[in-house]
Amino acid sequence: MAEPWQDTTLPAHLRAADLLARMTTEEKTAQLSSVWIGTETDAGGTTDVAPGQHAYAARSAALDALLPYGLGHLTRPFGTVPVEPAEGAARLADLQRTIRTGNRFALPALVHEECLTGFTAWQATIFPTPLAWGATFDPALITEMAQAIGTSMRAVGVHQGLAPVLDVVRDPRWGRTEEAIGEDPYLVGTIGTAYVRGLQAAGIVATLKHFAGYSASRAARNHAPASLGPRELADVLLPPFEMAVRDGGARSVMPAYNDIDGLPAHAHARLLTELLRDQWEFSGTVVSDYYGVSLLEEAHRVVQGEGDAARLALAAGVDVELPAARCFSPADPLPEELLDRAALRVLAQKCELGLLDPDWEPATSGTHVQLNPPHMRELARVVAEESVVLLANDSGVLPLDDGLRIALLGPLAHEQAAMLGCYTFPRHVGVHHPDLPIGVDVPTLAQALRTEFPGAVFVEDPAGADVCLAVVGDRSGLFGRGSSGEGCDAEDLRLPYGQAGVLDEAMACGAPVVIVVLGGRPYALGRWAGRAAAVVEAFFPGQEGGGAVAGVLSGRVEPSGRLPVAVPRSPGGQPAPYLAPPLGRHGFPSTVDPTPLYPFGHGLSYTSFAWGQPHCAATEFTTEGETSFRMTVRNTGERPGTEVVQLYLHHPVGTVALPEVRLVGYARVPLEAGASAEVHATFPADLAAYTGADGRRVVEPGALELRVAASSACVHHTVPLTLTGTAREVGHERRMRCEIRVEHDGVMAAPTGRPAGQAQGTSHVLPAP
Repeated sequence: MAEPWQDTTLPAHLRAADLLARMTTEEKTAQLSSVWIGTETDAGGTTDVAPGQHAYAARSAALDALLPYGLGHLTRPFGTVPVEPAEGAARLADLQRTIRTGNRFALPALVHEECLTGFTAWQATIFPTPLAWGATFDPALITEMAQAIGTSMRAVGVHQGLAPVLDVVRDPRWGRTEEAIGEDPYLVGTIGTAYVRGLQAAGIVATLKHFAGYSASRAARNHAPASLGPRELADVLLPPFEMAVRDGGARSVMPAYNDIDGLPAHAHARLLTELLRDQWEFSGTVVSDYYGVSLLEEAHRVVQGEGDAARLALAAGVDVELPAARCFSPADPLPEELLDRAALRVLAQKCELGLLDPDWEPATSGTHVQLNPPHMRELARVVAEESVVLLANDSGVLPLDDGLRIALLGPLAHEQAAMLGCYTFPRHVGVHHPDLPIGVDVPTLAQALRTEFPGAVFVEDPAGADVCLAVVGDRSGLFGRGSSGEGCDAEDLRLPYGQAGVLDEAMACGAPVVIVVLGGRPYALGRWAGRAAAVVEAFFPGQEGGGAVAGVLSGRVEPSGRLPVAVPRSPGGQPAPYLAPPLGRHGFPSTVDPTPLYPFGHGLSYTSFAWGQPHCAATEFTTEGETSFRMTVRNTGERPGTEVVQLYLHHPVGTVALPEVRLVGYARVPLEAGASAEVHATFPADLAAYTGADGRRVVEPGALELRVAASSACVHHTVPLTLTGTAREVGHERRMRCEIRVEHDGVMAAPTGRPAGQAQGTSHVLPAP
């Protein structure tokens, strides 16, 4: 007869509680532990993909020592060293059988991997980096992408993905800007939530990171302290996490490496327990960032000894120590009540994933494991194409005709690295295996251009060229092994590697110059403003990125990306003034003008659009109410194109200094030449809420402006609104979205203009929020 914890008809929390009651202290502690196999391959430490990886790995518990008690997590069996997908799946299945036979309850480990730009495994599809997701302004597409990624992970035995990154960019000098979605909390929240929904629909636990304040570090230095006021934390950095927990049903959260006003996030009970669990009602697991518990002792120095670090983190709300067991150890007992609390959460999550079911077996994919199938390559192509941003085209040089003599300048035009973010397998792990093939086809921009323009003549000497393509940007890497990526922070926003010289050389050639930027952060381009014929930006667009950029240059792809972060005019102009109150913008008190060259939300098309006058249902409504409006957008050009309608909120007066504008809604509007569509938006008063001086989030009566715009600085229409009634405090139950729909001839448009993808094979779909 099956025990209650094996009864699949019972709720997960009851099954987990029954199992917990049968466990010893050592078995409970083992469920909070993890093992990282493969880190011993290079004792010299040159292949670190986590801070202090090899130093810490030498002092971590081995699998054999934990086997009699079980194991909570298994760390990155595919993302540590290269492994053939079929071989990796078979090895993982064998390892799970070993883990199960080693403990008396036959419990498997929960397997986690990175999946920020697709499954971080050799031969897996490489998608654009998250900054490119933000540039699409297309949540439905990102959901489809994430579901495909999750399905491939689930097929080979993975259960949890360490994504998405929901840090709101505050200073683009931060190396991990490429991993973030953008500099606006609404964009980050909606796109990030879309990713969570897709990943978890495939049965993979999504992990929100990094909670919280990581991107607001001093001088944009990795791991540096975050000097945050409570209002900035509440209104800028926390809302994306709240949205992903509440609306996306995220099942895991990862604390950040930084401290906030001296309190490390891994020891921050107000964040991890009072806010996350008590107020937001989060019921999943909190997993440490890699060696984050150890860093409480060795970096933050708030404890002495590994045992005290474990107790401090556990009390704050950390449930699992990743990536290896160092501090959570039965040899240094943890408080029983806290141990039971964390172990219950881990067991409940394993139950949700089916790992406690009596008939559970490890995934066996046979000899045919395809991690880069055609439908995923197609998705990678669409995401890349939608993310390319046309910043300038003043001379109308774009799109380019075939048959031209094209000067192609800059070494990045010939490098695959220009397409790949720091969490892609080739840049994350593959660089340490120089003889290893990259695993997937990643055309360079030069290769893609030769395919796109078969009749063109490409030269590297500018003399006599009809047009010059000057390609600049980044090489991603980790901890100083690149110009962008984790641990690759910048002192300023000058182009790295002396690439300003590439642009200066191009400007001197006499031909029209098209600047193409391929990278992980925006760089200052004001020095060449007005001199370049056109500027195109793509944020590490993945394996299909070369074709996407070439397609935009030729006009085969209609540009529709919009900037998720502003492009600065000068190298010292960071952070850009988006989300800044009036005194954070250009004005007489300072000689420094921080106005960006290209603002947040900016992006051009090869066609033109006319925006009709908005028709508002009510311009006056209560602080508990809502209003709606509709507006017609027409393609007045001769080519198809996609306009991105953006809604910004402006408070003429507030009880505290507020941002001049902030995004509260958006919609992509694809239109054939001459066609029109009607955009319908519902604006709830809750979206006007902000945190006041007393720490309460309130909706206040008074005047508002809803700005209907093509970017944060390009406003087509202003809709004056008035909120009536009394000030109203709002909390976690507030409405956080402006619902927008697009109708073509009275029929609601598909979110991406293409059918939604379906997960392949079976999956264990996680419970809805």
